Amino acid sequence: MLSTRSRVPAHTSSEINAQIQEEMRRRVMYYAEHQVQIPEQLAALSREWDIERAIEANASVLAFIGTVMASKGDRRWLGLPALVTAFLFQHAIQGWCPPVPILRRLGFRTSYEIEQERQALKALRGDFQDVAASGDRANAALRAAKA
Repeated sequence: MLSTRSRVPAHTSSEINAQIQEEMRRRVMYYAEHQVQIPEQLAALSREWDIERAIEANASVLAFIGTVMASKGDRRWLGLPALVTAFLFQHAIQGWCPPVPILRRLGFRTSYEIEQERQALKALRGDFQDVAASGDRANAALRAAKA
């Protein structure tokens, strides 16, 4: 059984996974040389939609459209929300559904991949230096993780 954080990458082509990782590596390298811009990038990461959010939004829009169209008289449209909810369930169980390859190619990352970049930028910014030197390392670590 795959962990929640590895389900989507496990069902994504190695080429796309490598591309996503390489883009993140290039961004972190850039911000290593432009540290004054790190707060802006951290804010952008906080606003970035992960793949789960994109799938949920996509599914809800399609289910709503199908329901509205069926309510206007053509019951065949009920097939759309039925299909979408089946795909959503498939994604919840397996970490894959038909939109996943498309969304990954568009650059949607998992929350874990976004968090990797966030932690790398926080390390570059120096957020974790105080943890080792602190007398209260546990609370210092929690404060650094929230920053």
